[in-house]
Amino acid sequence: MQLTTERLLLAKLQPEDWPLFQQVHSDAVSMQYISAVPQPADVRQRFQTRLQPWQTTSLHMLCLTIKLRESGEPLGLIGANAEWSPWRQAEVGYSLLSQQTGKGYGSEALGALADWLFTECCFHKLKAQVVEGNWPSRRILEKNGFRLEGTLRENYLLRGEWVNDWLFGKLESD
Repeated sequence: MQLTTERLLLAKLQPEDWPLFQQVHSDAVSMQYISAVPQPADVRQRFQTRLQPWQTTSLHMLCLTIKLRESGEPLGLIGANAEWSPWRQAEVGYSLLSQQTGKGYGSEALGALADWLFTECCFHKLKAQVVEGNWPSRRILEKNGFRLEGTLRENYLLRGEWVNDWLFGKLESD
């Protein structure tokens, strides 16, 4: 599976993408709003799980690499967790290498993924949870038509501190 945009190539995670996966998960800046940098064994386990074939009814995450279309330079990861039955919803998430942020890649990648999830996979709604204060991620969602649906109070334990999550959603009809 591959998605292309003007600048990007999004492709299903492959065994040869281990260096990128490892780099994203060990980038302290990229992980700032996600979690503490995980242990190497945990990163390897996540990687192995995300290599499995994916369909809308899968219980594991669809994971795609984000690379520059012309050079193949790796930029980050994007994906979706399906909640197909009975909701036909998917939660999207993304993480770019810290040196690749602020260039519009996240927004471009999310636009392509969202279009594919709606048109090819027939999801009714896409959603995302973002730690309150993560303004760059919030801007990516808003640029792609996601709407703030609320704040989940003390919803996530991040490095020993309870933090609020912003809840965003986008309907197929939006």
